[in-house]
Amino acid sequence: MSNPLLERHPLPPFSRILPEHAVPAINELLARNRSRIAELTADASISGWTLVAELEQLNDALAQAWSPVSHLNAVMNSDAWREAYNACLPKLSEYWTELGQHQGLFQAFEALAGSDEYRQLNPARRKVVDNALRDFRLSGIALPEAEQKRYAELQQRLSELTTKFSENVLDATQGWWKEISDEAELSGLPEHAVAAAQEAAKAKELDGWVITLDFPAYYAVMAFADNRSLREELYRAFSTRASDQGPKAGEWDNSEVMNEILSLRHELAQLLGFDSYADYSLATKMAQSPQQVVSFLEDLATETRPVAQREVSELQAFARERDGIEELKAWDVTYYGEKLKQDRFEISQQELRPYFPLPKVLEGMFTIAGRLFELEVEEQTDIDSWHADARLFALKRNGEPFAYCYLDPFARSGKRGGAWMDDCRVRRRLSDTELQLPVAYLVCNFTPPLPGQPALLTHDEVTTLFHEYGHGLHHMLTQMEEADISGINGVAWDAVELPSQFMENWCWEPEALALISGHHESGASLPQALLDKMLAAKHFQSGMMMMRQLEFSLFDFRLHHEYQPGETEIQALLDQVRQQVAVIRPPADNRFQHGFSHIFAGGYAAGYYSYKWAEVLSADAFSRFEEEGIFNMETGLAFRQEILEQGGSGDPMDLFVAFRGREPSVDALLRHSGIR
Repeated sequence: MSNPLLERHPLPPFSRILPEHAVPAINELLARNRSRIAELTADASISGWTLVAELEQLNDALAQAWSPVSHLNAVMNSDAWREAYNACLPKLSEYWTELGQHQGLFQAFEALAGSDEYRQLNPARRKVVDNALRDFRLSGIALPEAEQKRYAELQQRLSELTTKFSENVLDATQGWWKEISDEAELSGLPEHAVAAAQEAAKAKELDGWVITLDFPAYYAVMAFADNRSLREELYRAFSTRASDQGPKAGEWDNSEVMNEILSLRHELAQLLGFDSYADYSLATKMAQSPQQVVSFLEDLATETRPVAQREVSELQAFARERDGIEELKAWDVTYYGEKLKQDRFEISQQELRPYFPLPKVLEGMFTIAGRLFELEVEEQTDIDSWHADARLFALKRNGEPFAYCYLDPFARSGKRGGAWMDDCRVRRRLSDTELQLPVAYLVCNFTPPLPGQPALLTHDEVTTLFHEYGHGLHHMLTQMEEADISGINGVAWDAVELPSQFMENWCWEPEALALISGHHESGASLPQALLDKMLAAKHFQSGMMMMRQLEFSLFDFRLHHEYQPGETEIQALLDQVRQQVAVIRPPADNRFQHGFSHIFAGGYAAGYYSYKWAEVLSADAFSRFEEEGIFNMETGLAFRQEILEQGGSGDPMDLFVAFRGREPSVDALLRHSGIR
């Protein structure tokens, strides 16, 4: 029987892809690629860009087979998918390490870089060659054979460990839930959250209600449950996931996984001649040095701290006055924050929810992007997908599709938490007459709709959707035709959040809000009074939120910069960072780090600061729209042409300056955040 992962399709045939297809397909492609690479590097008649193009074709075939495997493991996780995914990971890690240390390929790229042919290549293709040579060096091409072998072992083990970290977080999230038989315990929860808890109980064949640690359910309790002991119970269960503390202490514990990850990252960096993993991480980023990153974060903290401290004092005074709470605990902060916001602005996320039905938000979001970047979006109804919730959209210009986008919006069992964009296909030139179109996955974990209703989003969730769509636009609007710099490929990690955070700005503009909001029953526009309150509340507790992000960023960066094997204690360093920047101290059993997937299972190790770094870029980029009109087509097309279409073809600072006319300033971020 044919293996669908080996067949060429414009889009993956998801209904035909099964876990048992993964290992044979990956094995076959790896063998085929290795064989062909040996032929290429042995044939003196194949050189220069011809060799680079053929290598790209081989690796793209592998990427197209791996993409649905990786995706399905994240959105439909099961024992079978997990086993297949984990069986493939070490094989892929070994292959990519081999390529990075392949002397024949390295010599071919070096020869091309020193040739007349290189000087005649367009700038985008020269960037492909330059990046490849940099990556060869970062893969240990110059190391002695024994150290190259150790590098390969480190990469393979790190691949296994980061996957294990992610699995532990998923298992811990789904391994705890609370059965409730008395609805009075759910006092304060919005109707949709109570109904969702009832559905969760039915799914477990129980009467009553079940509260899980899936984020929509967890957040609803933290923000709205009047029952303080229930909030505490949920908080302790959530904040101790995958750790040595809490109700599931020792189950799925990530403690040793984290220690081994840090130790191996440190060894890998030193093997390549870097002082720390943070130095190694910055070799491919905009930031120039660890000192620059730490100073950037500490300067923001110094500017923000007085605002955040004032906000905490106001919250403590409010909780004391309202309910006699003498000491504000971690499980009180979100609840009283929501109550204070309601008291001060007479608005809450739940009050806004009926005005943001998902169909209206999507329609408006696509309209906004269309007006800015000259595109139309059309849903594809006859699709082969992995779940009934998944949808597919074609992006078109002049009636012709130029990209596709999957959307999987709702939380469910077996689906990784959080929200992300990933690439399913990358835009690349196949031949003189044929172009491979880019395809994106957009994945969120919103509360599913109740029967007979559309899904209703909070404004925070709307912002999340715009954020991920911004990443998607970066991937889909690229005009690059070489895979290594197409879309988000080759983009410095601390610049990759620019388009995503940039798109969030339209969630706050009255002219844009008119397009994305409308009451799910009456269709009525968001009332002006509600809009005014929402905009007035925009900067509510923005200082506290800024300090929280700076805490995560400093912890991540200092951990990877200062780490010493056998000496650095993760908890002690986190406590030290909290002493420096946290305006609210969590309880001693909080184990946030054990679930910090961004840095222990994602691509943000020594790079979480990128969110704030890119926020400076996005706020400053948006300030041009504030000056020239938020729907100014000329400005929108300039952003498309100078940023989105360029992918990883240029230095991100050069691209930014080409759009903005100058280097970025932190002023717009501080103004947009209400700090100044």
